[in-house]
This record gives sequence, structure tokens and C-alpha cells, in this order.
Amino acid sequence: MPVHIALLRAVNVGGTGALKMAELKALCEDLGFEDVRTYIQSGNVLFRSDLSKTAAAQTLDTSLARILGKAPGVMIRDRAELDAIVSTNPFPEAKPNYLMISFLNDPPPADALDRLVAPDGERAHVAGCEIYVHYPNGSGRSRLVLPAIRHATARNLNTVVKLAELAKSLEEG
Repeated sequence: MPVHIALLRAVNVGGTGALKMAELKALCEDLGFEDVRTYIQSGNVLFRSDLSKTAAAQTLDTSLARILGKAPGVMIRDRAELDAIVSTNPFPEAKPNYLMISFLNDPPPADALDRLVAPDGERAHVAGCEIYVHYPNGSGRSRLVLPAIRHATARNLNTVVKLAELAKSLEEG
């Protein structure tokens, strides 16, 4: 049974979408997902399911809408995809916690970076359904404007690496 890594959007960020990870785990188990594990409070959950990535994301998003009042958005990747994201990092010199990967359900438009405003020297790169953004001064202080990431969910490189490791342990375990 495949391992899915679900990345929830707008959960436990800035006081919105409050969701305890124990609730998320219980919800996933109620949906029939197996070997459910959460990682940190930012809406990361790994599980086994025979559902396709798309079907699992829709099922989880619909169920979360009942709890949160609206669907937060769920992006699902597998370990191979996370490994590829890490290995093709276009900014290898960036500190891992200063490199954010924004996950989208669909590839952004070809002109996704055309309206980029990067007053603090931020750099962005599109690769498939992800947009890498290097924040040289940290994302918390950034004044970056990048409309293409408005409907994405972002994780720093450290978190992506850890999620890939957790997925590998689930696959082997």
C-alpha cells in the first residue's frame, strides 16, 4: 500500500485553521488511512492508502472542511517526489531553514515569476508543481510578493527532508 505525504494549507498558521495533530491523526484513521503519523504542528501527515493521491487529497480536504469550516487545501506527494525536490534544489548554498518550497496541486503558469517583487534579494525557481523561494533574511521578515504562491502551502527544506525520511521509514517498516 503506497505511502502518501499530505501537506495541509492554512493550518495552524497565524492563528488560523487551528487543528491539533492528534485530531488530524484521528480523522485520518477514521477515513481508513493506515499507519498514520503527523509531523510538527504545521499540518503534515503521512499515511498508507490504496487511494490515488488525488482521491486521498480530496477525501481529506472534504473531511477537514467539516471540522475547520472550509477546506484548507491538501497537497499530496510521495517519497520519491520529496527526494527529487531535495536533490534538485536550485539554491544549494541557502540555509535549509531559509529555503521554502511552496507546494501546489497543479503546475503554476509559465509566467508565475513575472510578478515577483523581491525587495530583500529573495530568489525563486519553478520546478513542476513546486516553487522554491530562498529568503536570505528569513521568510518571517520578508516583503516578497509572489502571487503564484497564494494558493500553495510551504515547508522549509529541513521539513521536506524530515518528511522524506519519515516516509522512507514507513515504507520499510
